[in-house]
Order: sequence, then structure tokens, then C-alpha cells
Amino acid sequence: MDIQLLLALVAGIAAIVVLVLRTRLDAFIALLIACLVTGVIAGHSLTGIIDSITAGFGSTLGSIGIVIGLGVAIGKILEVSGGADAMARAFLRAFGKGREEWAMGSVGSLVSIPVFCDSGYVIMNPLARSIARVKRGGYVALALALGCGMTLTHHMVPPTPGPLAATGILGADLGLVIVSGLIFTVILLPVVVVYARWVGPTLEDRIIPEVREAVYGLVPAGVGAAAGTSGSSADSLADTETYDPARHLGTPPEGAKPHRVGALLGALPLAVPLLLIVLNTVTAAVDRSQQGVLSGDYEASDWTVPFAFLGNPVVALVIGAILAVYVLLPRWTPRSKVQGWLADAAASAGLILLITGAGGAFGRVLRDSGVGDALAEAIASTPLPAFLVPFVIATLVRIAQGSGTVAMITAASVTAPLVGTLGINPVVAVLACTTGSMVFSYFNDSYFWVVTRFTGLEGTAALKAWSGITTAVWAGSIPLLVILNLVLG
Repeated sequence: MDIQLLLALVAGIAAIVVLVLRTRLDAFIALLIACLVTGVIAGHSLTGIIDSITAGFGSTLGSIGIVIGLGVAIGKILEVSGGADAMARAFLRAFGKGREEWAMGSVGSLVSIPVFCDSGYVIMNPLARSIARVKRGGYVALALALGCGMTLTHHMVPPTPGPLAATGILGADLGLVIVSGLIFTVILLPVVVVYARWVGPTLEDRIIPEVREAVYGLVPAGVGAAAGTSGSSADSLADTETYDPARHLGTPPEGAKPHRVGALLGALPLAVPLLLIVLNTVTAAVDRSQQGVLSGDYEASDWTVPFAFLGNPVVALVIGAILAVYVLLPRWTPRSKVQGWLADAAASAGLILLITGAGGAFGRVLRDSGVGDALAEAIASTPLPAFLVPFVIATLVRIAQGSGTVAMITAASVTAPLVGTLGINPVVAVLACTTGSMVFSYFNDSYFWVVTRFTGLEGTAALKAWSGITTAVWAGSIPLLVILNLVLG
């Protein structure tokens, strides 16, 4: 590989890491500066660099920006309406006594598809505390299963913003990414539960006193690690209030029934869009097979047009947002309050959108400056499988600067010019970016602090618990990537 182009790539990635870690600038500005640094060192013309940045930014947000905004809006309504809480309780009752870690891991995986990890964990953590209080033990295992279950879908299943951004940058089929991410989640969930059950009991006595008292009450150290009580913790949980609708929705008018959302209704705004998107992918695959066109462009048959329209991510998530507002919220909710929630969702999505667009710009600069082609040639001459390149890049960036979203967007941006040249399946490339970004969450990751503070662990106990479990699922994803590459590659 030309030393100048290699230096341009290294300098661009280093600029992202250093600026995020050592300056007051955020990832959006860091990515734009990385575009400039990479383009200049690679010898790209100054005006050409600007053209590449604007073209890459616009094309990326044009394909995925609306979808990210709608996904965040659905998540916000699920949160304030109690829909997320209702789905969690249904999972707990379905799994039953003795399988609470499985229930909490599954709850986390489901809730984190539309809801950001940080806020989702805050919403669901009272359930873990309620179960531990009833069992008189096992809080660390429950908290870890919940948190890492959220990590799985947050990193691998759209419409979570990170995987959506990687999908848009790499031009992958969204339906296939959703299906593959869900399969990865189901297979990796046992890793989460086994690790949580193994390490949890060893750390129960390391919970700080304030959290121990909040979870178990005035219980002496050591009692929290004991085995549970008689009766079903899932049944007992029915009498424990962890979601107060009045806190979000306000007091209902006189004569109105108290607002409660059931699990089936709560799942509707999430299940319908995912079903429509996947159905579009399936019908397109069937149509391609019937026409004998398994790759490249093809002319869709008339019967697939309704599925293609309804399964377009924009249309599917608009339907989901409408269902969320008109099915989950009571009729007496003021319009101004609903619009305020949607505005809050848009504000929380703003930085993600900017980072996503900047990631697309970085990829375009790499492509237009020749760095992408040079990197592809260099990788082709090494024994490293091409589909592991985005995995390694995401891993290194995640360890260096902490943000899983930035890591997967950076890896997708660097990988985008290689997809066609090296013959990497875009879906495999997306999953490689997203799974690589799960590795060793520690002090420079904001979610690390959310989980460990709520769990009441500090120092080496926090590292053993949270950094360990995220690294376990990262390692478990490697053979899955190998298999996915064999199937789709």
C-alpha cells in the first residue's frame, strides 16, 4: 500500500480518537476534521475534499436520516406510555421462577431495539431490583443480564441508530440486517446469561451499601447473595409498581379510566414496522428467485410493489410512529405534551444524525482520495479474511474512544470503499462493524457508568462484571461472523 495513503488513513482515524478523548470537540466535528486531514495527506484537491464531504454527508442522511428520527420517536412514546414496561412484565411472567436472568436479558434485548440503552436501562432497572428484592438475592446477575441484553440489540438490530447508520453507509439490505441481527442476538443471549450467572454471585458482596439498601432494604451484607424465597418472583412482581403513568402522562380527567398499556399493544408500534420491512425483503428475494436474478439490479414484479412500498423503512416507521401515538397514548393526552415528547426525541436523535452524516462523508473522502482502493489492495495481499477488517477496525476504535456508535460508524466509513472491491457482502460488513464495537466497555463508555452505578459496583468489580460480559459477547460473535460470511458471501 502506498505509504502516503496509509499515512492518510492512520492520521484520519487517529484524529477521531484524539479529538474525542483529548479535546472539547464532539465526534461530529472530529469526523469532519478527520475528513480534512485524510484528504489533505492523501493528496486530494482542497475543493475536491469539500465536494466529497458534502456529497457523502447528503447521500448518507438521504438514505437513513428519516429512519433514525422515526425510530427514536417510537422509542420515546414506548417509554412514556408504559409500553416498554408492559412488555417487560409479560416476559418475566412467561419465563417464570428460576429463569429471571433469561427474562431480564430478553427484556433488555426487546426494549433496546427502539429505546436508547442509557434511558432503557434506567427505565427497566426497577424491575431487576424488584425481582432481586423478592428473591432476596441475585441482583448483580439480573442487572448484568438486563444491561448486556440491551447491548446486543442496541449494537446489532435496527432501528437502533448505530446499526441503521452502518447499514446506510455500507448500502446493505435493511431487512437482512434486521433478521441477521436478531439471529445473532438469540444465539448470543445464552452467553450473556451464563456469564451473568457465573460472575453475579461472586460480586454480590461487592455492592456498595447505598445500592444494597435500595435493592434489599436493611439487609446485612451476605444475605443478598442467598437463595430466594418461596413463591414465584414473577407473580410477586405483579404487586410491585415500577412504572407510574401519572408521572409522564399527568392525572387523567375526572371520570376517565386509569391508563394502562398491555404487552400486545405495547409491542405493536415495534412489531409492525419490523414485520413490514422483513416482509419486503422476503418478497423481493422470492421475486428474484422466480426471475432467476440472484444478484445485481432487477425489475420488480407488479405483485411485489405493495410490499416494497409498505416495507420501505420510511413508510414502515411512519406507520409505527402513528400506532405509537394513537394506540399507546390515552385520548386525553394534550397535543402539546405529545409534540413535546416528539421534539425531545428529535433532539436526542440530532447528534446521532450529524455523526452518521459525517461518517458517510469520511467514507466518501476515503473513496474519492484513493485510500479505499489502496487499502483494499493491501488487505487482498494479506491472509486476514476481508470480512474481519471492519470487525478489527470497530474493535480498535471502541477500545480507544469508548463509543460503540462512533466505532461502528468509523468502521463502516473505512470499509465502504472495500465492499465492492473485495467482494464483502454488505450485510456481513454491517454485522462485523456492529459486533466489533461491543468489545470491553470500560471507563470511557458512558453506558459503563450507567450500568455499574445502578448495579452498585466499583473498581475491579465493575470491570469484572461489565467489561467482562461485553467482551464475552464480542468473542462469541466471531464464529457467528464466520458462518454468516459462508452463508451470504
